[in-house]
Amino acid sequence: MEHKKSDELFERSKRLMPGGVNSPVRAFGAVNRNPVFIESAKGAYLYDADGNRYIDYVCSWGPGILGHADERVVEAVKRACEQGLTFGAPTEKEAVLAELIIELVPSVEKVRLVNSGTEAVMSAVRVARAYTGRDKIIKFRGCYHGHSDGLLVKAGSGVLTQSMPDSLGVPADYAKHTLVAEYNDAASVEALFGEYPDEIAAILAEPVAANMGVVPPEDGFLQKLRELADRYGALLIFDEVITGFRLGLGGAQESYGVMPDLTTLGKIVGGGMPLAAYGGKKECMDLVAPSGGVYQAGTLSGNPVAVTAGIETLRILEEEGRAIYPAIDAAAQRIAESVRRTFGNRVQVNRAGSLMSVFFTEHPVTDHASVMRSDAGQYAVYFQYMLEHGIYLAPSQYEAAFLSYAHGEAELAETCRVIENMPR
Repeated sequence: MEHKKSDELFERSKRLMPGGVNSPVRAFGAVNRNPVFIESAKGAYLYDADGNRYIDYVCSWGPGILGHADERVVEAVKRACEQGLTFGAPTEKEAVLAELIIELVPSVEKVRLVNSGTEAVMSAVRVARAYTGRDKIIKFRGCYHGHSDGLLVKAGSGVLTQSMPDSLGVPADYAKHTLVAEYNDAASVEALFGEYPDEIAAILAEPVAANMGVVPPEDGFLQKLRELADRYGALLIFDEVITGFRLGLGGAQESYGVMPDLTTLGKIVGGGMPLAAYGGKKECMDLVAPSGGVYQAGTLSGNPVAVTAGIETLRILEEEGRAIYPAIDAAAQRIAESVRRTFGNRVQVNRAGSLMSVFFTEHPVTDHASVMRSDAGQYAVYFQYMLEHGIYLAPSQYEAAFLSYAHGEAELAETCRVIENMPR
């Protein structure tokens, strides 16, 4: 494939932006090549600046569960734009989206709309600290919860891609309140409670880890987190920015039958527009201003265009979910089986519904340590081969692949054909 224009755009962008991008993983550094610059997308396909077409398995890192530019969502957004882009005042649409979230997400009784997953998690942690009167939180090594100062400690996603265990510019006084446990190791969580029994405000967990690649929870792990939080008077926060509305209408908490005290949502909840949310028990959420003393505000929070995209997307999922979720889960399983047929015991394919990751290792991948033992160099080879054959994957070993309802028989058959023809 020709990528001349993308290369030119990257050189131009590097003179204007740090690394030439507005989010680090987009720079393609982990897969040893320049990024492709996208001009448009429709359904299951991306189209780059050089006119190349790709079957897309990134789906904008998750929001595109219906496929790109679903006509129903686009038309609703157009109508919203004609009424005004932002008002900085309440609208009925905010209440409509809040009602949908509360109806669909089992643990959420009240919700606040914000602009990004980072903002949602930062705010949920603030609520947990206010509710418990404690400062410390437990997070898991390799799990990413946005780029707020206190959470960039042993994080995943782009931080893992760049081999950065922490971020410069984060004061030690912020980070000292963040305790790090091992994912799928409940004993490591219990040990931290043993050391700080009266100081931990919350356990913050991705119910399915998806920012070090996909690592599903082992049987009983989430249940044990719930039990430990209850035993020690802490809250349980599920970061469902990725899993919310993707593993089902009720997210991972419904799929695994474990109810958190607070939940953060992003990606799908905004239908592809910048929107996120945090919510949970009334007694927790009533601490948020203006009801209570936990201050959080935002000029564009709940803006009518993003809210419209979220409403339309959630309504489609609610109406058609019985068809959508089995279809995208089966599609992911089909791709996973193709990879296993091709590479045999050289790979592990981790999957949770329509989330999946390919790890080049012979050993099961169940935690951060086993993720880091996988061969990221071989993943880069795999990525480059797939890209040159029209398949767009996450440009990092430590990110998830996403399926959409737009991935039909033709796209799946072509993807499997490319995988199975890859030189061994």
